[in-house]
Amino acid sequence: MINYSIITHNLKRGILNFSEKISKGLGRVEFKFISQMLYGILNSQNIHLSAIARALNENTRLKKTIDRLSVNVSTFKSYVEVFENYLGIAKKYVSDKTILIIDGSDISKPCSKKLENMCRVRDGSTGKYEMGYHTLEITALTPEQKMPIPVYTRIYSSKEEDFVSEDDEVIKGLKSLSKTFKKSNIRAFDRGYDANVYFEYLLKNEEKFVIRAKNNRNVIYKGETINILEIAQKFKGKYRLKFKAKNKKNIECKIAIIPIRLPIEPEKELNLVVVYGFGKDPMLLISNLKSDDKRLAVTITKVYLMRWRIEEYYRFKKQQFKFEDIRVRSLNSIRTLNLLLTIAIGYIGILSEKQSERVTVMEIIHESKRIYGKRNFIFYAIADGLYTILKKCKEGITKFLKKPPKSMQMCMDSMVGLESV
Repeated sequence: MINYSIITHNLKRGILNFSEKISKGLGRVEFKFISQMLYGILNSQNIHLSAIARALNENTRLKKTIDRLSVNVSTFKSYVEVFENYLGIAKKYVSDKTILIIDGSDISKPCSKKLENMCRVRDGSTGKYEMGYHTLEITALTPEQKMPIPVYTRIYSSKEEDFVSEDDEVIKGLKSLSKTFKKSNIRAFDRGYDANVYFEYLLKNEEKFVIRAKNNRNVIYKGETINILEIAQKFKGKYRLKFKAKNKKNIECKIAIIPIRLPIEPEKELNLVVVYGFGKDPMLLISNLKSDDKRLAVTITKVYLMRWRIEEYYRFKKQQFKFEDIRVRSLNSIRTLNLLLTIAIGYIGILSEKQSERVTVMEIIHESKRIYGKRNFIFYAIADGLYTILKKCKEGITKFLKKPPKSMQMCMDSMVGLESV
């Protein structure tokens, strides 16, 4: 039987310790704001300031708490410092072979009239064009559980004065990766990023990548420039890979690997991997991965197929926390909420990597009471478990922000068997 007094203390202290680390170098006011927001988001599973304020359960009028949070959200400016501190923690859960997945999405707000600098975006769920914001996310897959930990996030609008282009926004994200991760970390892209500007950047910086190509791309094969699909159709597939799709259907792929070059960088040798089994036309992957292993083509295919994790990440962010149901107006407030929600999901990702090691994490998953058992994408179970446990608290995190003497705190932590992140 779970002792809720101990586990709630562990969770609150763990969230506070995590908040202290990502608030390094900031003032006490910003630290308290970040701590309360992270706790409120994880407790309420919501980004509405009213829901977060209720989760804090302070001994003040609810409206005053909402007003305080609203002011802090709209005036927050320490994005770079906070995210760099967060990356310092997240990097401990990645390796030199970690896959980095880049993908864009949108926040669709068709009924909103007052939000700042909304632009025309394509709603990925309906295919229609609505008013809203563009988003760019980059996630790193953890080495053990292959869970997506966010390592870059950006909300932007084409209506902003300093906006250049979507390509420019993606290059900013790639430059951020170059500063934080090694060149050996493979960057995985969908076919929407099959553009010369990305190939040029990645090849110039000698960074490993796998990009799904479009059927209309031309490449150089045996000294001749030819359509990529025309080359692919000449090869039937030498290797085999059995793969279980998201709909649980078993798929047997036939894979071929072909040496090619690109017209924009004719001196750089690349590989074209052709994968049959996912539709009428073969899936075309361009990569600069090199190896003497004959199964290189299978490895490249597996790397790309892991890209679906970021789609699960987006779905989790939008469904579990109602990300698109934003109720703040200024773009700065929206970016602040996105930053803190992204870090909260990063915290869940870190917990997911410890699911078989820490008693507290196992208790969180147990409290989620999954009907069909633990699924591969464990984020939902951890989020539901956090919600179930923290909802039992009669008090929020306020008293934890009033630091007791160190000797008393050490005694308290030893008594409850504190597990810090």
